[in-house]
Amino acid sequence: MIGKRPLLAGAVATCGLILVAPNAAAEVEPGGWTSHSPSFNVQERGCGQVDDLTFRLTCSTASGDQRAERRYVTYNGGTQQFEGYFKITSMGGTRISLKQTFRDGSSAGPYFMLAVERGGRLYAVHGGTTVASGATVGTQVRVNTVHQVGTSHRTYINGSRKHTYDSPGGSYYDKFGAYRTSSGNGPVTVQWSGIKFWRK
Repeated sequence: MIGKRPLLAGAVATCGLILVAPNAAAEVEPGGWTSHSPSFNVQERGCGQVDDLTFRLTCSTASGDQRAERRYVTYNGGTQQFEGYFKITSMGGTRISLKQTFRDGSSAGPYFMLAVERGGRLYAVHGGTTVASGATVGTQVRVNTVHQVGTSHRTYINGSRKHTYDSPGGSYYDKFGAYRTSSGNGPVTVQWSGIKFWRK
């Protein structure tokens, strides 16, 4: 169901050697993408802990700023694609944000937040729209977001488009990890992998 806010690798044999070219093709909405590696800062607040691509909230506190995340650099326009795989390895809490797109600058604040409830329902925090199900403990899930600044923000789960959000112009940045929503609490442990970015 799509919710909407109103409004190769290839092997080349040369001189007896096998040369492997990196896969630069985006996983969804192919065509014209350029891969890149934006820089990031690690954010640990409250009971949040980050160990490379493992993100933990170690407490059951239902108040305050509890987060363990990577915050990537701001982008200004164009079309940006994020890809990552997450697997929840333990979850005693509920309503934990996993992937976020934030506004920056004069209108800074959350724009799109993909969160999970105990039981595996993925939902958009603002509006509560169900995005997908099946994000249960031990299950790997692929997330792609395609943000065409000034037009729309599209979310894909395991390669299928599940959610579309209208997008104003402006500055934005990507975050992922484990973040307690205003109605949520830990504990939770989330492992991310396969992080990639493209733009055009």
